[in-house]
Amino acid sequence: MSFEVRAVHRGARMGAYKARRVLALIRGRSANEALDQLRNDRHRASRYVYDVVASAVANALQNPAVRANRLVIARTFAQDGPLLPGGMRVRPGPQGRAMPIKRRTCHIHVHVADPEAAAPQAAEKGEN
Repeated sequence: MSFEVRAVHRGARMGAYKARRVLALIRGRSANEALDQLRNDRHRASRYVYDVVASAVANALQNPAVRANRLVIARTFAQDGPLLPGGMRVRPGPQGRAMPIKRRTCHIHVHVADPEAAAPQAAEKGEN
């Protein structure tokens, strides 16, 4: 049974589609390899994803049974967040119409797993 930890960045100021492109690059890789790749990536989203992966690794290392060199990026996904306020700004649309400017956000989720570490006891989970 593997040990899995997650980290989330809520309200990242970019569209989910842009974040998903970077998340697809690191899915299934080891955490160290993913951090190295994100450090050298030129996409704007890679800075946000780097911080989330680093946070997930730090969260996992709170358990003494987890080793940093065994961590693997188990799951990654990005969801659409709320539109930023200030939607009254407009740009030209077809046939002389005005179209609102949509300033998108997203929530970036990263799950990191250690396949060899023991999961917490079921009794500890029931106390929460």
